[in-house]
Amino acid sequence: MTEPWGGAPTGRTVAGPPRSPWFPFGTGDDAAIRLLCLPHGGAGANFYRSWVRGLPASIAGCPVQPPGRERRRSERPYSSARELVRPLAREIVRWVRPPYAVFGLSTGALCAFEVAREVRRLGGPLPVHLFVAGRRAPTIATDRIDLSGLSAAGLAGVLRTLGGTPEEVLSDLPLLELLRPLIVADFAVDDDYRYEPGPALPVPITAFAGTRDHLATPDQVAGWRKETTAGYTQVRLDGGHFAIFDHSELVLRRIAGDLERHLA
Repeated sequence: MTEPWGGAPTGRTVAGPPRSPWFPFGTGDDAAIRLLCLPHGGAGANFYRSWVRGLPASIAGCPVQPPGRERRRSERPYSSARELVRPLAREIVRWVRPPYAVFGLSTGALCAFEVAREVRRLGGPLPVHLFVAGRRAPTIATDRIDLSGLSAAGLAGVLRTLGGTPEEVLSDLPLLELLRPLIVADFAVDDDYRYEPGPALPVPITAFAGTRDHLATPDQVAGWRKETTAGYTQVRLDGGHFAIFDHSELVLRRIAGDLERHLA
């Protein structure tokens, strides 16, 4: 297969028409390195668009858009990690120029890990770094959160407890009804996940853990170290499940520092 990308890296850009619906803002072909950002449950690529602007010019932040949200809302959302990562891994191999890294929060962290494993199965270029946040190690089962039978008000209550969803969304019950299929499917990705043992990745892992995250305590996050042969680091953040957004500057600075080592 002939790679569709090419050219020397000259600086960060995510401009130009998207070539794949998975990468609505482009794949940063002209940057020195790319950071693919997988969203957490219920979120889409736009959630990360402004956040990645805090990265230095050498790193292209590339939010990933799974089906069922934003411009892909007419598509059926995936309800398992396996059916999500298979097409995404093929798109990464086809469209993303190495070197690249992958970041994921919560459900996105699980999918980031599994997509790296799938890229390895396909024989494609592995990411140079994996960043995970707000997610227990994949060997540790999550607490099941069944949303399928809840009313819109009940759904709002659960999401409000978890945090991370704007109050204007939680207060708009008709909107929550529209979002219900996506949210239920995204939570099912975590609920139905079953870890399959395999060789550890030859990819460094940096894990961000909120000190008050009851869904993924620092001790539960520490199990990620078993999934890499290339070095593991945990960064503890004061806060809960979405602590990375309370400490965006620190998190982005850490990501940039880790990635710049791969460009030396």
